[in-house]
Amino acid sequence: MTEQSFSPALEAKNLVKTYSQGRDKPAIEAVRGLNFAVSPGTVFGVLGPNGAGKSTTVKILATLTRADSGSASVAGFDVAREADMVRHSIGFVAQKQVSDPMDTGRENLVLAGQLQGMSRRDAKARAHELLARFSLTDSADRLVKTYSGGMARKLDVAIGLMHRPRVLFLDEPTTGLDPEARAHMWAELDSMSRDERMTMVLTTHYLEEADRLADNLMIIDHGEVVASGTPEALKSDLQGDAIVIELLPEASASTALQVLSQVPGLSEIRDDGRTLRSRASTGAAVLPQVLAELDRHNVPVSTATVARPSLDDVYLRHTGRSFVAEVLSDQTTAVEADSSLGVETNEAERV
Repeated sequence: MTEQSFSPALEAKNLVKTYSQGRDKPAIEAVRGLNFAVSPGTVFGVLGPNGAGKSTTVKILATLTRADSGSASVAGFDVAREADMVRHSIGFVAQKQVSDPMDTGRENLVLAGQLQGMSRRDAKARAHELLARFSLTDSADRLVKTYSGGMARKLDVAIGLMHRPRVLFLDEPTTGLDPEARAHMWAELDSMSRDERMTMVLTTHYLEEADRLADNLMIIDHGEVVASGTPEALKSDLQGDAIVIELLPEASASTALQVLSQVPGLSEIRDDGRTLRSRASTGAAVLPQVLAELDRHNVPVSTATVARPSLDDVYLRHTGRSFVAEVLSDQTTAVEADSSLGVETNEAERV
């Protein structure tokens, strides 16, 4: 191994962060003794439900908030004692748009570079390079207010890369992109991680994105790490196949749960509303028996699927909840909040 292999790009030891809710209310333990280390030049994925502590963890690493106790370093600098050095070493792509809509894409990039200490000449050269990399050259001299949501998102990522940071924080980097643009962004991020030895910290609600980009994943729940490892290793830990049964509205979920509990070969049986999830060593062999038993007990089924382990299965195993279902629930709640309160919700502002 090289000497660099022994020096983490990011490291946290016993991080603790608590938020006070005011008089007569219990404090929120956002981060509870977090420990992890990230190798240089890798993509580190962070998954967790809203309120799990992932946003707080990222804020501590990016010097946007201070931990109550414990320590953390980024690019070899202590986030508490050497915050200025950390800020010069990182790029941060937040969920909210950071570019000025009344400037052009090129002007936004050049200004970002100069704010990081680049000369105007170097900033213009770097801007030209990034505009080409993200297919924004043709629109470089248009006002950002004329950009589509996807174009503005790509510009935000380019802004975070202007000063060639050693560590790049990406908070939901492909939100708002269509599938083709998302795939292009994935390819560029993957290429930059490999070619430039850039370390990336990725929070995302796209499991496919985490599976494709992340070299290592950390799943946080209630402020604690509940699982970590490579996506393949985490999936391999789940023996067998996942069996998912979707019930029709008139079906009794409690009856279905009782039926499945009596089928030999099924394990980890869970009831998620009208969806029943379980595992079997050979799903294709067990599924016919499952369907036959449900039919015998007059439990109507909408769909039944068998699949190899996925990251959603990993998340379900360690948190007891489906990641996909939680994301859909969060999105519904956010829309309802927007409609009833007239306010903008933003996960980056949550715990």
